[in-house]
Amino acid sequence: MPYKFAFVMDPLEKVLPDKDTTFAFMLEAIGRGHQVYFVALPDLYAIGAQAFAGARRCAVMRGTPHYRFIDDGADYPLENFDAIFMRKDPPADDVYLFATMLLSLADRRRTFVLNEPAGLREANEKLYALNFPDAIPPTLVSQDLARLKKFMAEQGGQMIVKPLDGHGGEGVFLANSKDRNLGAILETVTQFETRLIMAQRYIPEARKGDKRLIVLNGDPLGCTLRVPRDDEHRGNIHVGGNAVKAPITARDREICRMLKPRLERDGLYFVGLDIIGDYLTEVNVTSPTGVQEIDRLDGANLEGKVIDFVESRIAELKR
Repeated sequence: MPYKFAFVMDPLEKVLPDKDTTFAFMLEAIGRGHQVYFVALPDLYAIGAQAFAGARRCAVMRGTPHYRFIDDGADYPLENFDAIFMRKDPPADDVYLFATMLLSLADRRRTFVLNEPAGLREANEKLYALNFPDAIPPTLVSQDLARLKKFMAEQGGQMIVKPLDGHGGEGVFLANSKDRNLGAILETVTQFETRLIMAQRYIPEARKGDKRLIVLNGDPLGCTLRVPRDDEHRGNIHVGGNAVKAPITARDREICRMLKPRLERDGLYFVGLDIIGDYLTEVNVTSPTGVQEIDRLDGANLEGKVIDFVESRIAELKR
């Protein structure tokens, strides 16, 4: 049975067809005969308790151009769609948060939303990992420079610092007690002790790569290792990291078992875990990426498993 899928996302012209996970979802859905609709954040609105989306039906394809609109668009109640994919890239700013509040108005008896909007509001991608103390490295969240320096000394004179609202490696520093720029780095990241940041023990295995583990409904689907350049400490692909094939390890599965009950409770069905060595460092929930890289490396079709899952949830609603 064909379904109607709405994708709340960034503009289609900005999508990278060979990298974007949302593009892979859309392509898979269209290949199964489903109708796919594009929705931008400003196209969400509410009249009273009823939420609507201005949506345009579209097609995506491998080639140039990589998309086309099939109609001029119309306004639909959110319940017009069998599933809504919230796939807007970070930052999770006020505009993003207000959009999740509008999506929360969708009737869950008729429409499945991935990921659950309330879960997206709850799960800051840095702080959410604190719910799993047995999975994470020694971690401090603070804006106090003296406290941060004390923590660094306890970790052997090195630590990673990052803003709580950063993404894609933005604002991430490797801090060292011997660096004369240490004070300036901490002042910059904390905005002169006015902004909380996260500090974590530096994990030497980071030189071998930062693993992105794709998780569906609490279970691991696949992973890739993002290896940093020789002159970088960050493995993020967009800053030059190289994606290489990697196995799902016993520790990866153990971390997933720790997270699964909480992920299920919060409706965070599709997430990307960042793992360095044996440690979970972040839980990416807004629009996790990595599917196409893993597909190519493993000869897999992770997007097919995700669409299978969404179809199964829709079928449950229609019983």
